[in-house]
Amino acid sequence: MEVTMAGRAALITGGSLGIGRAIAKRFSAAGADIALVARRSDVLDDAVHDVSATARGNVIAISADVATAEGCQHAFDETIQKLGKVDVLVNNAGQSTTGKIEALTDDVWRADIDLKLMAAVRLARAALPEMAKRKWGRIINVLNTAAKAPDAGRAPTAVTRAAGLALTKVLAGEGAPNNVLVNALLVGRIESDQWVRRHNAEGRNRSLADFYAEMGQSIPLGRVGTAEEFANVACFLASEQGSYVTGTAINVDGGMCPVT
Repeated sequence: MEVTMAGRAALITGGSLGIGRAIAKRFSAAGADIALVARRSDVLDDAVHDVSATARGNVIAISADVATAEGCQHAFDETIQKLGKVDVLVNNAGQSTTGKIEALTDDVWRADIDLKLMAAVRLARAALPEMAKRKWGRIINVLNTAAKAPDAGRAPTAVTRAAGLALTKVLAGEGAPNNVLVNALLVGRIESDQWVRRHNAEGRNRSLADFYAEMGQSIPLGRVGTAEEFANVACFLASEQGSYVTGTAINVDGGMCPVT
């Protein structure tokens, strides 16, 4: 089965590194025009160069902080101006902020909610009406498996990601009559810059490959996943081939999460 996104335009937040960049590369190789959104212009420039190497469509960079209402509006408006439309919205911006509840201040909670929940709300609010008019649209919310099975000490991330599950279901119901499909993809242990930073910070004399191998021991498939494997699932959902899938939350985790 050939998965194609020819003629589609996708806005991807958190698109400069890791999973976001992998999704951009997969979408662009399938023929989509891509708007990569992130804060750091230098990293964005590198991402555009990387994605463009295999792209079959246009690739643009938009520097914006989607943790703010102004940043979300700027990202959306620039995409419309340069690509003409938003057929596919991938809400991927986020970071893993965790701690014990007594140590989490209101400011920490607000920052996490703004970045992980309100960014998705604001961008969906901007994109959904035009998708509905065209009778075609895809929204993919990238969350993590803690949204379904949180452990102690995983706030605020697990809480905001769980809210993202509810948002996905609400948007799916609102979008379905107009062929706007909304799904969530839940990250398990996937190779990413976050894990590279954690490996570098641990200060132990072991390779990144050994670090990943140890992580993979607790996963039923016996290994950590790749960003490309995650992007393949996202591309299916964003394409015409995923035309009867909406309102779902799919674990991309090698079987690790105890909740399906």
